[in-house]
Parts: sequence; C-alpha cells; structure tokens
Amino acid sequence: VQLQESGPGLVKPSQTLSLTCTVSGGSITTNYYYWSWIRQAPGKGLEWMGAIAYSGSLYDSPSLKSRTSISRDNAKNTVYLQMNSLKFEDTGIYYCVAGYGPGLPPLEWDDYDFWGQGTQVTVSS
Repeated sequence: VQLQESGPGLVKPSQTLSLTCTVSGGSITTNYYYWSWIRQAPGKGLEWMGAIAYSGSLYDSPSLKSRTSISRDNAKNTVYLQMNSLKFEDTGIYYCVAGYGPGLPPLEWDDYDFWGQGTQVTVSS
C-alpha cells in the first residue's frame, strides 16, 4: 500500500489548509483499517490529528477537532484533511498513515503499517 500526500506548501495565517492523501495498492474501505493524519512541527514529536475508519466513522483529536475535518472519496480511494484558521504553529510536516485496529485507530506509532512520505506545510504571511 502506498500513500501520497499532496497540497499547498505555503498557507497564510487564518486561511484553510486542504490536503489530499491518495492511496494505491489497497482500498481505504479494507476492514479494520484506519486512515489517520499525523503531523510533526519543527523540533517536536508526532501529533495525531484524527482518523477515518474503513467504515467511514470519524475520530477526532480533542485539541484539533474544532478546526479539522477528515473525509474520504471511496471512488477515488482518497482521504482528505481540511484545517481552518491556520496559525503559525501549524507549520510542520503532515503525514497520511494507515494502520489496523480491532475497534479504534491505533494508539502507537509503531502500529501504523503504512506511511506517506509527508508534505511540508508552512504557515507564513
């Protein structure tokens, strides 16, 4: 399974970020797989942003749910991330990842089987 993130590299503060994760070699509706967005700010650790399950169920990060939305297009085998009201501290590398979970998205980074290469997002005026 290959995941490829795409989106604008540079966004202004207060604008909306839209990222696309194109999946190949596997289906986003494969049972018990969760498709998550993770980010890493400069000098900081990984941060889980949310997930969409094989079933379409959504899982939000409490700290980001007011600004983020995850969706998918089954026909295109694609997962999307939208994040509004961007701030300078949203700068970082954004990853699309996939992992198996019996009932919830994986909690450990090692449990995510597939990772995209990441896409740099810079918030700057």
